[in-house]
Amino acid sequence: MKRRTWLLSALGATGALVVGWGVMPARSRLGSPALMLKTEGDVALNGWIKIAQDGSVVLAMPRSEMGQGVHTALAMLVAEELDVPLQRVRLEQAGADSIYGNVAMLVASLPFHPLDSEGDHKPVKIKMGEWMVGKIARELGINATGGSSTIADLWDPLRMAAATARASLVQAAAKTWQVPAGDITVADGVIQHASGKSAHYGQMGAAAAGSTPSGVAPKSRQDWKLIGQPAQRSDIPAKVTGQAQFGLDVRLPGMLFAAVRMSPMLGGSVSAMDTKAALALPGVTQVVKLDAWGGGTGGLAVVGKSTWLARQGAQAVQAQWQAPNSGALDTTRIQAALLNSLNTENGFTFHEQGVPAQSEKAAAKRIDALYQAPYLAHATMEPMNCTAQVKNGQVDIWVPTQVPQMARAMAAKVAGVKEDQVTVHVTLLGGGFGRRLEVDFVGQAVQVAMACAGLPVQLFWSREEDMTHDFYRPMHLAKFQASQDEKGEITSLRIKSAGDAITPRWMARAAPHLSGPIDMPDKTTAEGLFDLPYGFPSQHMSHVATKSGVPVGFWRSVGHSHNAFFSESFIDELAVATKQDPLAFRLNLLKDAPRYAAVLQLAASKAGWGKPLPAGRAQGIALHKSFGSIVAQVAEVSLEQGQIRVHRVVCAIDCGTVVNPDTVAQQMESSVIYGLSAALFGRIDIVGGEVQQSNFPSYPMVMLSQAPKVQTHIVPSTRHPAGVGEPAVPPLAPAVANALFALTGKRLRALPLVV
Repeated sequence: MKRRTWLLSALGATGALVVGWGVMPARSRLGSPALMLKTEGDVALNGWIKIAQDGSVVLAMPRSEMGQGVHTALAMLVAEELDVPLQRVRLEQAGADSIYGNVAMLVASLPFHPLDSEGDHKPVKIKMGEWMVGKIARELGINATGGSSTIADLWDPLRMAAATARASLVQAAAKTWQVPAGDITVADGVIQHASGKSAHYGQMGAAAAGSTPSGVAPKSRQDWKLIGQPAQRSDIPAKVTGQAQFGLDVRLPGMLFAAVRMSPMLGGSVSAMDTKAALALPGVTQVVKLDAWGGGTGGLAVVGKSTWLARQGAQAVQAQWQAPNSGALDTTRIQAALLNSLNTENGFTFHEQGVPAQSEKAAAKRIDALYQAPYLAHATMEPMNCTAQVKNGQVDIWVPTQVPQMARAMAAKVAGVKEDQVTVHVTLLGGGFGRRLEVDFVGQAVQVAMACAGLPVQLFWSREEDMTHDFYRPMHLAKFQASQDEKGEITSLRIKSAGDAITPRWMARAAPHLSGPIDMPDKTTAEGLFDLPYGFPSQHMSHVATKSGVPVGFWRSVGHSHNAFFSESFIDELAVATKQDPLAFRLNLLKDAPRYAAVLQLAASKAGWGKPLPAGRAQGIALHKSFGSIVAQVAEVSLEQGQIRVHRVVCAIDCGTVVNPDTVAQQMESSVIYGLSAALFGRIDIVGGEVQQSNFPSYPMVMLSQAPKVQTHIVPSTRHPAGVGEPAVPPLAPAVANALFALTGKRLRALPLVV
């Protein structure tokens, strides 16, 4: 029996046991006040909220800020429920308790079709599946910033925590003043009564401590004052003035610096090294051989009194490198192996409806296409780094990470201490994009710190080391086959893809104690293919999971990033084959998916779809759902001296309830630039085990002069908030490719796009 079939059957059989239970109540994640950091004069009311003496509010922040604006958005939720000005909410890093774990991210990993899993009428199997995974996630308490899940995950728990804190403060005032709580109002953090009595939160904090008000509920939508309104990002002023602390900004008394140099071959190690020349340099203190922590590559680190001295020392070491036992990797051979797997293996079926084989047999015409996407690097603007200090049995790390608990576990493992002997200080992240879901560089930093006699040491990677030792987005291929009847209508769609599965590789690195017994299909391999909204009568989507040996990891929008290019480009091919306008063709297939159709129509309308364009320009359209949000994009493209030029991208998004519309627009713009860089330039080639691209000259980004105008239009919604940081990346490449076909008549089926 197929594993997914078995899972769903089991869920269906036991579903009756939990009908009506719903999801776990937000109150279950309130937590104890003891979880909050103890600070003089502040009073914790639950595991999320403290009240300071001056009446300001302190929020325990479990998520990492890497430019996506979550520190501001989460503070807005608290300010809304507590009726305080946004500027009066301060942040402190949350601890390691399970209440801070990311439940929504794990629930979203279930391989359910979105048209089955949306709304209030989900099948019992799906309700049971989400409940079970949510329960497991709640118990595991994995604190991770990823999957565009922060607001979706904390929307209910954080509002409930703030609303409960407000009720405790009002209740304390009512008891102190001997008046009914219902007669008390709150405005700008000041509690007031018609008798003239008033107090700010700080004056009632101690009296509110330990109370457990009942019947608490977050504000009704019509009472919101902050949520849904534009708000200035709280992290921007410090970034503009240079006061913000990223990982590379950490400076501690007596701090040393360590430059890494890893084996040029992925998975390689150091077999021998001559350190005499390096140690002879002034300011160079020692050379440390590095193990391959967290699934990375082995190498060495040179410690010096400055970054410059450490880098000079690293280059001076004469090293001999040992190839991995598995041999040297090569992308040309990997691509050939993928194609062979695609042609010879059945793969795992993620979705099937109708009778595809019957439609294929009766077809008057068959339409076939092969699409491919290369490996990609994350290329974060801040390369990997971590500052560590090992002293008196205690470990401190200062690290830009998306997974503080896993960083803590890695540090404890390397240092040979218990996890509660490790303190993690999470800095701002100079870009994450999924790369900082890995902790290989944390292991390196702690290993070096152990050799530095208690002094703190900042380990840093050069841009070249960063790009040639990444955990790359996998190379994927996809084969499409559509059947067309005598009337010209598409009767079936068959998709089979092949490529490495990310989640099992990541689990083996990050949580080996969990990865062993879990052997389920990886949704990320087929997302954006098996979950299409289009109403083809017969469909079959499968994936062949491979294991190339290349270190692979989560890349911004993960499988959607390439699968959307495959699927939305092929949908355009079908529109051409049926002699229909690409917009009209899609809308005809979206009669049972009105949300998708509304987003698509909004983007087309705002872009002026079908209206005359300047000479030499064409438009392309694409639609895709990922991380709970539906995004449609129209790209306006031309060729300038043979080079692709994208002039304008119009985005429409339905992301549910919007907390800060300015952040939504910023993330659409960020995603377009990131996605366009990959679509036009992105590729990682491996020859003889060595990555060929090493810096931005060989792995370009879109420059300011190449950046298109980006216009964002948000569909009003009362649904639960969905993701924003990633969903605009997937439709960008197909929108551009479809525009190029309209312009040139040439169909591009491989990334990066080359005319």
